[in-house]
Amino acid sequence: MTSTPKNFRSICTKIICIGRNYSEHASELGNTVPTKPIIFMKPPSAFVIEPNDIKIPSEWDEVHHEVELGVIIDKKCQNVSKEEAEEYIAGYCLALDMTSRKLQNELKDQGLPWLLAKGFDTSCPCGDFIDKNEINLSSSVNLWLSVNGT
Repeated sequence: MTSTPKNFRSICTKIICIGRNYSEHASELGNTVPTKPIIFMKPPSAFVIEPNDIKIPSEWDEVHHEVELGVIIDKKCQNVSKEEAEEYIAGYCLALDMTSRKLQNELKDQGLPWLLAKGFDTSCPCGDFIDKNEINLSSSVNLWLSVNGT
């Protein structure tokens, strides 16, 4: 299989996520809005695409979803400046961050990482690749989600 940004889900080596990046949502959950990004990861097994189902473990009763703009990086990089960042972006995708909120809170209360609450298989449903030239991020981009048509 050729390594191109369009097949990012099959060639991905890691999914890097930013927590509490929406101040309203952080406040809803009773969290402070951080001054620096809170970074966490999901494994590539978290990806799921249509027509496959999101598989939520049966013992979990409170799973939240957050709609996200996924940024597809197609070059290895580290310590990239804000000014250089766009050179590494190939495109975008619509994504969901699925979280077992109860498990996450239990893990946080114990001072443990929340990988199990956010990194379970199928916890990162993603849409198709959108080339960076198809989106103008200098203006606002509205993301929305309906669950079962509502």
